[in-house]
Amino acid sequence: MVSRVSNGSIITRFDKTPIPRRETDVVCPHFLELKWAYGCPFNCAWCYLQGTFRFKPGGIPPPVVKPYDKTQRHVERFIEEVEEPEILNAGEIGDSLMNENAEVPFSKFIIPLFEKQARHKVLFVTKSHNVKNLLEIELHDQAIISFSLNAIPVAERWERAPSVLKRIEAAKKVSDAGYEVRLRIDPMVPIANWQEHYLRLLEIIFENLTPERISLGSLRGLASTIGQSTDKSWVGFLKESSSWGKKIDFGIRYAMYSTLIQELGTTYDFDEVALCKETIQVWDDLKMDHRER
Repeated sequence: MVSRVSNGSIITRFDKTPIPRRETDVVCPHFLELKWAYGCPFNCAWCYLQGTFRFKPGGIPPPVVKPYDKTQRHVERFIEEVEEPEILNAGEIGDSLMNENAEVPFSKFIIPLFEKQARHKVLFVTKSHNVKNLLEIELHDQAIISFSLNAIPVAERWERAPSVLKRIEAAKKVSDAGYEVRLRIDPMVPIANWQEHYLRLLEIIFENLTPERISLGSLRGLASTIGQSTDKSWVGFLKESSSWGKKIDFGIRYAMYSTLIQELGTTYDFDEVALCKETIQVWDDLKMDHRER
């Protein structure tokens, strides 16, 4: 697999998680990052970017967009040279829709570049509801739009982003326009009556759209993230260590995942489910094969 393009400043392989071997090792595919920009306009309490940008004064910087011409050169070289199909993640160090109000929105710049071929795709990962530009792009077969969601009380308490209902409304619009839409329910938090709140979230989702895939993840915190967080009220949920920081107790994580997976299967006949940065033990106990996801 290609590890990077040129000096890796735009396209590079995410390899910060070790190859999982022990039960406590987390599974995380070594995907390709499309580092077209960094920073975020939102301010979620547990955002890992707090640790990523801990050496920058002022915490998470507002969106900083790299020159489009540089991004274009690297993407075109990648498309020309790499034959094995890849998905480039444009939302690892920033929200993929954070530059949509610019004179040249990122979506209208990047999607046409990928539409010139049919091998590689670009993945948008977002908490935004600003999908106006996406709806104006006619050809978008090589784009995947992934919305991050959470139970409504969890989002209201710890996520400084558009409301969950607005994000789901945006996901419906994009899905109705023919985009491949994925959803992330992450990070799940075992608040009081969590079963009720997360099952209600599934109900709202499927009242509006059927995604291509749903990824589930639970609250976790690297030491660098916890150290930089100004609101540490969520840290008390973390009890267990893993190769990717502190996690919620194993039994609770298993209960949250199994509850949603069972509901997805029995009520919605939906089985395109994956886990995000979860340990081999959890995958195995849920009888899921991480190598197939």
